[in-house]
Amino acid sequence: MNTASALRSGGVGTPALITLYWLPLGAGGVRLVRWNGRLYEAIAAHLQHRESLDLYHSALQVRLGADCYAIEMAPVWRTDEPDRGVVAEGAVGLPRLGRSRLFRYEVRRWRNGSIPDVAEAVASPRCLSADADQVRRVLDLVPSFPTMTWGRDELGTGDMWNSNSLISWLLARSGHPVGAIELPPRGRAPGWTAGMVIAARQDSATQPGRSGASETREPARVA
Repeated sequence: MNTASALRSGGVGTPALITLYWLPLGAGGVRLVRWNGRLYEAIAAHLQHRESLDLYHSALQVRLGADCYAIEMAPVWRTDEPDRGVVAEGAVGLPRLGRSRLFRYEVRRWRNGSIPDVAEAVASPRCLSADADQVRRVLDLVPSFPTMTWGRDELGTGDMWNSNSLISWLLARSGHPVGAIELPPRGRAPGWTAGMVIAARQDSATQPGRSGASETREPARVA
């Protein structure tokens, strides 16, 4: 059964679940990513006159009936699995760099796939919804995620575009109370606000008079 057929097959009473995972940046021993993240956060904290926090990457596990989908945004080179549910790709750093596999990311809706390094997740899993309609909405939305350049703010949100933008955008557009989601203690999720801002803009464009301003903030930190 292909992905489209699997989504249509879920009827009334179909088991459904949306689960959020917070993964430390650089989990799985990717030292360069971890070091760059710490350097970025140290500079950001200094410029913003605050303490340095732990950085997190988010991913979703979405169950519908007998199928479980791993949803995340990750570098193309991170895995060579041939059938990993890639539905879109974008550039990393600069648009022109995206011609190289080393500077491209992919958006995955991986049926019966896995989230790399999920064993290192912190304060997870977080069960967000058991509503089958919301599950279908999340799954349907993944291919339409705006594939802007990773690490930049091309849409003027005040926040960078990255893997957290995908997750917050999906949750906001599918009707989840994203502003109520909490981060692990002393954690920060760059890109989260960007996804919420764009989701609110798109919702406002399709539903005149609706405002998503109250939801456009990072998930709460727990002291």
